[in-house]
Amino acid sequence: MDVQELIKQQVTGNPVVLYMKGTAQFPQCGFSANAVRILHAVGIKEFLGVDVLANPDIRQGIKDYANWPTVPQLYINGEFIGGSDIMTEMYQSGELQVLAEKKA
Repeated sequence: MDVQELIKQQVTGNPVVLYMKGTAQFPQCGFSANAVRILHAVGIKEFLGVDVLANPDIRQGIKDYANWPTVPQLYINGEFIGGSDIMTEMYQSGELQVLAEKKA
């Protein structure tokens, strides 16, 4: 299976997916740690965390998949939400809480 197909399966097969550096338990950058904190703050404790540092093909592939140059990247119900900065803005405005309640 090619990396784009794998990413598509991950994104569409899980209600919440976070492509990040490290794991939810041990984030390897401040942006990834911020993304995990925000997910927990909106009540999302269970999600698929994909460590892009463990797989260089996914690290580049996810950037191509979303046409977004940075990691972390959040997907809810198959939809690309954004990175750490967008997650922060959406959390502060209440938008992310609404999306969290609608997750499949």
